[in-house]
Amino acid sequence: MFRLLSIAFLISLMNGLDPATAQAPTQAPTAPARPGRPTPPTRDPNTPGYVEAKDLPDGENAPAKEDGNFILGPTHNPAPEMTAQEGVPQGEIINITMESTDSKIYPGIAREANTLGTADPNDPAKMVVTSSHPAPYHRPVAVYVPKQYVPGTVAPFIVGADGPDRMLFTALDSLIAQHKVPVMIAISIKSGGGDAQGSQRGLEYDTMSGLYAEWVEKELLPLVEKQANVKLTKDPDGRATMGGSSGGSCALIMAWYHPELYHRVLTYSGTYVNQQWPSNPETPHGAWEFHERLIPNSPVKPIRLWMEVGDRDLFNPNVMRDNMHDWVVANENMAKVLAAKGYHYQFVFARNAGHTDGAVKRQTLPEALEYVWQGYRGAGK
Repeated sequence: MFRLLSIAFLISLMNGLDPATAQAPTQAPTAPARPGRPTPPTRDPNTPGYVEAKDLPDGENAPAKEDGNFILGPTHNPAPEMTAQEGVPQGEIINITMESTDSKIYPGIAREANTLGTADPNDPAKMVVTSSHPAPYHRPVAVYVPKQYVPGTVAPFIVGADGPDRMLFTALDSLIAQHKVPVMIAISIKSGGGDAQGSQRGLEYDTMSGLYAEWVEKELLPLVEKQANVKLTKDPDGRATMGGSSGGSCALIMAWYHPELYHRVLTYSGTYVNQQWPSNPETPHGAWEFHERLIPNSPVKPIRLWMEVGDRDLFNPNVMRDNMHDWVVANENMAKVLAAKGYHYQFVFARNAGHTDGAVKRQTLPEALEYVWQGYRGAGK
């Protein structure tokens, strides 16, 4: 899997556009491939200017009840909770399909295959995409309902991007049985397709606004309640978001613009970089604005955040040359500003790890979920 992701990452770099997630293109390029840029360098977590962090013994996770910055060792063995355990009740998965024709908020767009954006000659921080057009999509949604859920009762829940996320469901089986997290519903949502600027996925995940959270609230959650026969809490302290890469920045965007809906956020390799399209003059640098301006200059919001980055995470200057496409620097900057403002957060820097690294997720997801749900006192806990 790591080798496949690396190949996809190099293909994206050769085409000159930032890959928000290292996903393979839907079609092979027809034009001759250009030489690729070097693979991301391995960053040292003790680099001057990075946050001071606690070096953990190899194989250990950060303590689930402690805020702060931590460095994982190079060995990433899966946590016991990431394997189905005999005698542990397993939740039910209800599969739902949503069509673009049924959406009033996201009717669907796509970028033409093998086409790219170009940097605005008057503003290197702005990507110009002329090949994006209306296009239909359908998206699977997987709803996890734990065995312990009592029908008719109101439950906390977590919303995840780029689903279905089987790792999440397996982890929740064990964590709920151990009473380390609440009895919660998990809603794992596939994007509308594509990647980066000009795509439906990019529009949903990288847009700095409350629109995606509003789509979830108005169009998705009522459908989930009806088809999965569950009741979802309205209490923002009982609602969490999670995702990796652009799905990670999306998770924070949901809580940032709608803190009355979500208080808990979990991100892997969060794309806190300049990825937004179309450009918005209120946030011209996209999610880079979180650590550049928004968090430092705003009152503290009731958000609890767990985040991770790998030492070989994405570094993609791309055609924009805007100095806002280094995932490691972006996440390090996030840790700085969150600490300065007094947020409850945990930042994990993983050695021997790439972008949205699967081995790191299998090692850390149970601890991350336990950390994110610290302090919850609602129903089902």
